[in-house]
Amino acid sequence: MIAVLIVSAAISCRKYNYLGYTPGSGAPVITSVHTLTKADTVNANDTIVAYNSSGDTTQTTRATQTTTVASDSVTTAGNLGNYYVIEGANLGSATAVSFNGVSAYFNRALMTDNTIIVSIPSNTPYDGPQATDSLVVTTLHGTAYYKFAVIPPPPTPSSYSDYDFWSGSQISLKGVGFAGVTAIGLTGSSAGVTIVSQSDTTMLLQFPSVTINRGSLVFTYTSVGNSLTQTASQELVDLDNAYNLFAWGNFQNSFGDWSWTHPASGNPATGPTHSYGQTQSFELVFPNGAWQMEGFGTGTAVNQPIFSNYTYYTFWIFGGVQTETVTLSANQLPYAWQQPTVAGIFTISVPPGVWSYFKIPIGAGSGQVPFLPAASAQTSMNAAGNDYLSWFIPGPNGVNETFYVDEVAFVK
Repeated sequence: MIAVLIVSAAISCRKYNYLGYTPGSGAPVITSVHTLTKADTVNANDTIVAYNSSGDTTQTTRATQTTTVASDSVTTAGNLGNYYVIEGANLGSATAVSFNGVSAYFNRALMTDNTIIVSIPSNTPYDGPQATDSLVVTTLHGTAYYKFAVIPPPPTPSSYSDYDFWSGSQISLKGVGFAGVTAIGLTGSSAGVTIVSQSDTTMLLQFPSVTINRGSLVFTYTSVGNSLTQTASQELVDLDNAYNLFAWGNFQNSFGDWSWTHPASGNPATGPTHSYGQTQSFELVFPNGAWQMEGFGTGTAVNQPIFSNYTYYTFWIFGGVQTETVTLSANQLPYAWQQPTVAGIFTISVPPGVWSYFKIPIGAGSGQVPFLPAASAQTSMNAAGNDYLSWFIPGPNGVNETFYVDEVAFVK
């Protein structure tokens, strides 16, 4: 019997010796949790020396980007996806680690009897009844519990129901981190945005009357007892302060239907609506093989928006049967779409069956001819009527297409 025990002990030691430690046989204990790394945002420079075939050198200096560096700070809360070091005793025989009930992967080759390196799983609950602030390590000899909070991600919208707003309008958001939001504002404005409803992944907002032209949402939220702010990356447009051509279900600022499919006095609007409070959208009809422009005009020689006073031309467009390359024209020439060097021509790709948003810089064309340049000869609408703000599908495209546009505006 003694010989058997000796052999068994030897095998047990060999099982763990290759890792460089022997697990303790006592109950596991967690004494602290430490950060493993941190983001270093201190600006620094790299000097790069290059040699040519003659042995001559050139030296350039490059600013370094944010880097990840080692960090060892005791913490009682952690971020999803980040790595942390669990410290304690008798941890070497760990069979499982979990945060708020969610199992976390750990590499046994990176642990000792006193440390475990582990990352918090991205699906760990951080809000609601499952957010129990519990870190649990289970070993062959017992279970250790430690109070450790999972930090909610900052409020981050992944989609908006609209990128335009106006007084009283509503926009729904999808994303993460909304549960802790306590207030919302807009950059450049002191007015608050009303939270109609919220969960951690959705929010419904109602907008106030403001004086700004464009702004981004600013979230105030609580995280592990701290009050923080986060500014969304998406810029929103206030249609109340824009120069609207078609919005709120009808034409604005004396514009009307100058499409080739309708007379000027014809049906101004029809079709599906895009967002909150809309009653109609504007229909664009493109028969296969037909040469046809669809769009807006005033039919008068009065100056409409002076392009140099505006920054963007924006609109939503609902696609048809297939993806189409659509030409936008704001030029007084009836055949401007055939002249790619003429200012005021711009092409977009419109996918089928969905609403797509376009925010086109005025005077910049992303490699194309500038759209609506702020030149003296191109500063006002012209009286041609049917083609100075239009959409067009050049050439036979194989199918009959019907598109719809909504919230068409010039924005400062």
